[in-house]
Amino acid sequence: MDFDEIYSEYFPQVYRYLLSRCRDGSLAEELTQETFYRVIKNIGSFRGDCSLSSWVIGIAKNAYLSHLRKQGRAAPLEAAENASDGETPEDRFIEQDSAEAAYRALHRLSEPYKEVFMLRVFSELSFKQIGELFGSTEVWARVTYHRARQKIKEEIE
Repeated sequence: MDFDEIYSEYFPQVYRYLLSRCRDGSLAEELTQETFYRVIKNIGSFRGDCSLSSWVIGIAKNAYLSHLRKQGRAAPLEAAENASDGETPEDRFIEQDSAEAAYRALHRLSEPYKEVFMLRVFSELSFKQIGELFGSTEVWARVTYHRARQKIKEEIE
């Protein structure tokens, strides 16, 4: 698979993931470009221990964390409006009247629940890919996602 194919296939997934993390369209675009720059630079080091999508999302996650370190802050906890139009991924997974309460509940989750939930909902990764990203199993990813979803539901009820 050449770079153009990788870019075309994974750009939407990477952008959605980064937008869900930083909630700023311009910053998400910048970090997406940084991610693909790192992909080009490091494609020779991809060993195939995980799926290519997991590897690319891992690079995106590291680009986001590097940005936060440069800014001298941790991941923001407050909720913000989703920048996209139409139905959001949260609407499909959390059927509640108050999306704001769901956002706040999501951002109060501890790790790895928050990260697994965001990878599944925003990046639409499979449980197998999420497990690979965390160096764990598909079952672990499913259980962690289910627990995160339950915690969000409990908090907003």
